[in-house]
Amino acid sequence: ATPQPAMPGAVSVAISEAIDQLDPDHLADLVGIGLPGPMDGSGRISRIAINLAGWQEVPLADWLEPRLKRRVTLANDANCALVGEAWTGAAQGVADAILLTLGTGVGGAVLLGGQLFSGHGGAAGELGLICVDPEGPSCNSGNNGSLEQFCSIAGLGRLSPLEPGALSRLADQGDAAALEVWRRYGQWLGIGLSSLLYVLTPEVVLIGGGLSAASRHFLPAVWQEVNRRVLPQSRSGLEIRACALGNGAGRLGAAKLALERLGGG
Repeated sequence: ATPQPAMPGAVSVAISEAIDQLDPDHLADLVGIGLPGPMDGSGRISRIAINLAGWQEVPLADWLEPRLKRRVTLANDANCALVGEAWTGAAQGVADAILLTLGTGVGGAVLLGGQLFSGHGGAAGELGLICVDPEGPSCNSGNNGSLEQFCSIAGLGRLSPLEPGALSRLADQGDAAALEVWRRYGQWLGIGLSSLLYVLTPEVVLIGGGLSAASRHFLPAVWQEVNRRVLPQSRSGLEIRACALGNGAGRLGAAKLALERLGGG
């Protein structure tokens, strides 16, 4: 469980205690950690987490290594999820893919030519922060009308006061109002995704995060927007599907990145 408030020091202690419980005999000597927001290029500093207080230029790897007596690497949590899905999940054998995590925020990750794309300084792939409505709600990033403001849990809350699980159950029962909420949600997601498709032309778009459990209700509207807005040449052979590994994708991906970066795996 994440400490509340999720200040860097409290999270650092919680991570240390969790690893001690998982591996009291020190059988593992590498640690991979997924965090919201961009890391520095070396995977040692959490640059910023816009939805968490106090998370700016936090040298988390330097804090943890002496305490854990293990080597540590950091990565964006959506990047971890995409690496996990590419390793053993829904992106196996795929060279070009996008992953969007729909939850407290909207995270993103990009795979190009079979390699995770992190861009200059490690900050690329913040797909949830692209603008879909310049007059829309303000975002902690300083943007207005970001995809996150429409497709996070808070964004869904602007369409309905019901929590996502209840809204999904009503839609399962054919409730017209609930189905309309999910249609409008999918419309916004499709608008944002259309811009990403023009830039990246992936083979696969993976949808993860807690809201992906309702993907059957909103993906038809996503496809409707994509088909209307994106030229056929930019969506040729495109697949949009839910992640296969659930929350386990991030854990697997963090482990894989630790092996690759620190262990030669």
